[in-house]
Amino acid sequence: MEKIYNGKKAAKLGTEKNPAIVRVQTKKRMKEVTSLFEKNNWKFTIGLEPDKPEDISDLEILLNPPKTVVTEKKIGRNDPCSCGSGKKYKKCCGK
Repeated sequence: MEKIYNGKKAAKLGTEKNPAIVRVQTKKRMKEVTSLFEKNNWKFTIGLEPDKPEDISDLEILLNPPKTVVTEKKIGRNDPCSCGSGKKYKKCCGK
């Protein structure tokens, strides 16, 4: 089995080490995207390629960062039951 982690930490997207890479089709769109990057002080590389489809996935990631997922606390078997009976969970709904 190959080792996946190589010991190097990936740089944050939009920085000098890891600039966002974007491809657009028109000069007008290029100006719009460039203004968004400059407003937020993100580093980027932009390409004007009219014959290829637009690719702004890095920009979308920067504009909508992933949210932290918070899980609910599990009921322990010796905690009071959540149904309100007053019994321990293991003797009530945990059967």
